[in-house]
Amino acid sequence: MGSQQSRCKACDGAGLLMDDEEWRYTCTVCGGDGYVSFYDQPENRALSDVDENNRILD
Repeated sequence: MGSQQSRCKACDGAGLLMDDEEWRYTCTVCGGDGYVSFYDQPENRALSDVDENNRILD
């Protein structure tokens, strides 16, 4: 981990998120690597396409 990165608070560094039905998804905050850069700009992130249950569509 470099000095410009920190552990993702959304997935706690695991790279995966889990919903209430225990489905696992790639973390959309860090992109699945578990760390985020201090220099990541929120306006540069792409919006994810989701279904009516807010599950990410590929």
